[in-house]
Amino acid sequence: MFKHAQLESVKAWIGDPEHAALPLRARVQRAIRQLILDGVLEVGRPLPASRSLATSLGVSRDTVESAYSQLHAEGFIERRVGSGSFISARAQHFPGRGKSRKTDFDRTPPVRLSLRGNAILQNGGVRDFLTPRPFAPGVPETRNFPLPVWERLERQVLKEFGTRALLHSPPQGMEALRQAIAAYVNLERGASATAERVLILTSTQQALTLCAQVLLDAGDPIFIEDPVYHGARKAFDAAGLACVPVPLDRDGLMVEHLLEQTRTSATPPKAVFLTPSHQFPSGVTLALDRRLAVIEWARRHQGWIIEDDYDSEFHYAGKPTACVQGLDPHHRTIYIGTFTKSLFPGLRLAYMVLPPSLVTPMTIARTLQDGHSAPIPQLTLARFIEGGHFGAHIRTMRAVYAERRDVLVRLVREHLADFVEARVPGGGMQMPCLFIRDIPEGEAVERARQAGVDVLGLSALHASPHHRTGLLMGFAAHAPHELDVAVRKLAAVLRALCD
Repeated sequence: MFKHAQLESVKAWIGDPEHAALPLRARVQRAIRQLILDGVLEVGRPLPASRSLATSLGVSRDTVESAYSQLHAEGFIERRVGSGSFISARAQHFPGRGKSRKTDFDRTPPVRLSLRGNAILQNGGVRDFLTPRPFAPGVPETRNFPLPVWERLERQVLKEFGTRALLHSPPQGMEALRQAIAAYVNLERGASATAERVLILTSTQQALTLCAQVLLDAGDPIFIEDPVYHGARKAFDAAGLACVPVPLDRDGLMVEHLLEQTRTSATPPKAVFLTPSHQFPSGVTLALDRRLAVIEWARRHQGWIIEDDYDSEFHYAGKPTACVQGLDPHHRTIYIGTFTKSLFPGLRLAYMVLPPSLVTPMTIARTLQDGHSAPIPQLTLARFIEGGHFGAHIRTMRAVYAERRDVLVRLVREHLADFVEARVPGGGMQMPCLFIRDIPEGEAVERARQAGVDVLGLSALHASPHHRTGLLMGFAAHAPHELDVAVRKLAAVLRALCD
């Protein structure tokens, strides 16, 4: 029989709430296995008879028999007909035998990672606001999504394609969706796209990672906006690229700085990352003359333009400016778009419109990541676009978001005027607010989070130290009355920091 302490250890393991999801037989098996791994049960020692152990534990004999059978199959015990069950001689060779698991864990040295792994760990990845609380930036309103239409189209896809829709998608994406995307961006964004040049992906982040890995080598410099979308900078940092910040003004990226650094640098960057439609986070639009200047720079230096058009659908005054890709006759622009912002985050579909020379390299590189995107959402989205539902939804949400932006501007001026200055964007889903008092940005972000409000500090988006601090406030996902409550909470947080 087990000693009293050993029996109590097994009972404690079985009764631990952390193990409650396991079947009872698995809990008994793993409790005994742990005693063997810890060296508590010596090699050759007999185990209690199944009937006796079942009585001690208050379980059925079948449960103990099942646990013993699994231990025998895994090599932890030997079962001898007529003699019983014994700790296997193999147990003395198990790694870490005789060491307490908790003690061993506590003394484990820090994990050794590659330089790239350490860089990824240190930069913290990209923070997603999984539960949309005010004012999480970049989060769309999903309560207005026409779910019945989507469900009907998905049923049509399943009826037409049957089990074929359950197979792998081609790595480049389903042709129907690539055709729909090409037609849409050509009409609405002034792009120059064909289905053959569209690559379907799961996210903008994946597109940025592919660009960093396929176009540049570790150590290579890349121009980025300053401030810049944090997901882009972290993707480039993780790939070992050297980010070269270029400042902004009211007309977007200051191209003269880019040209000057190209002239004076021994190894000038061969790529530039842009959010020209609504710069993230400032919201400014890149002026036409600067777009043309960047295109000429790329032509002259055989550089690449990585254009992230992440929320271009949501403009609130006049017509949107044509995308850079559509103005580039030299095929040096990679155009990135996503449906995460325009439809719903759970869709996990994005795309790139690629120069002809990059279609094959990017598609092959994509196969080394997730391989393909799920066919059913792709085919459903293709019908959603072709049937005019996507355009209708965008028009509806454009009006909703414009109203919410205006509501947030009014609330900020009414309740936060003593703390911040709002920079009202002409489009997009978030608004930067700059501190006009000496408020510790990091502490403001953390205290707001504790109060139920999510904001993004602007400092994390800047590469250079010379900038004003403040907060980025998303307004798209919340109704006016929800924004009102959240602004009042944020006002209380900032007031407490200033007292």
